[in-house]
Amino acid sequence: MAKTGYNAVRWMRERDEAKRGGNEKPADGFTRGGPTLAAYTDEYLDWMRVHNRTPAAVAGRWEEMKTFLRWAEERGLTQPPQITRTILESYQRHLWRFRRPNDKPLGISTQRSKLIAVKGYFGWLCKQRVLEANPAADLELPRPEKRLPIEALSIAEVETILAMPDVSDPLGVRDRAVLELLYSTGIRRAELARLEVSDLNRAKRVLRVYGKGRKERVVPVGGRAMQWAEKYLDDVRPLLVVGADERAFFVSGYGTRFNVEVLGRKVADYIEKANVGRRAGPHLIRHTCATHMLEGGADIRYIQQLLGHEKLETTAIYTEVSILQLQAVHSRCHPAERPAKAAAVKPDNTPGNA
Repeated sequence: MAKTGYNAVRWMRERDEAKRGGNEKPADGFTRGGPTLAAYTDEYLDWMRVHNRTPAAVAGRWEEMKTFLRWAEERGLTQPPQITRTILESYQRHLWRFRRPNDKPLGISTQRSKLIAVKGYFGWLCKQRVLEANPAADLELPRPEKRLPIEALSIAEVETILAMPDVSDPLGVRDRAVLELLYSTGIRRAELARLEVSDLNRAKRVLRVYGKGRKERVVPVGGRAMQWAEKYLDDVRPLLVVGADERAFFVSGYGTRFNVEVLGRKVADYIEKANVGRRAGPHLIRHTCATHMLEGGADIRYIQQLLGHEKLETTAIYTEVSILQLQAVHSRCHPAERPAKAAAVKPDNTPGNA
């Protein structure tokens, strides 16, 4: 059996033991008909790791597969040949009908994620010649919800947030550098946490970033952000870092690499303290960076490259939320907004004259 950090067979065995009270021999990953769904799940996760999928991708796929394995096991479905297109459609209906403890349904994106995991799993089973036909091949995913991003911060609001850290304190200098780099580059919080000192090229004022799927890109760093980054690296980081071998760009008060969640909470705390009427984290600053670039006239393809979006459609959503440009075009082009016509039909402000 392949070794992964996510052992589906052991997980199913523990479920069996809990259900049976430990009085019967639990499943060992094999039944009279051959390896089980859980056993093949372990092999699938191991395949993902061998093919250089990120730890986060493997962990996410395991979480989604647990939902399916639990559902199938409760219905006596333990082997791949038992799963048909009809059964998978039944599982899809189960996800749609499912209610959380607070009686709320699963979001469409959550349903899609769980079904994508199942489609990937059965596609892999076919490639491994475990199945001759893929029961998930034509499984239609629910249409994704189209949501506009949250409204971007104004420039004044951003400046208020950036000014929140107490830069008379070394940790405040570090935090100011964090906020400045987030706003200047638009990188994700995980990308920021992964940065190493060698990723910043001071001479060229660029930053090497490793995004989703370990994809590398290079982004420019603005002048002010560079000044704070250099001040942190030269004056503060040497005071915090523990050990000469630590390569992390941003380190915690303990001298080790910043945890992603801690980093996110710290940024969220500054946003809340700035009293800008938002409860959000680093993604709001990333979104604001993209929106301000767009409103400043940047080509959307450059914004795509800056943000590390694989598809232009992902970046295009910022064009829908940037209302300033729409208002400017509306004022310039709409016939009713032209001065002569607008004056000719100016409404009477007398009360009651509707």
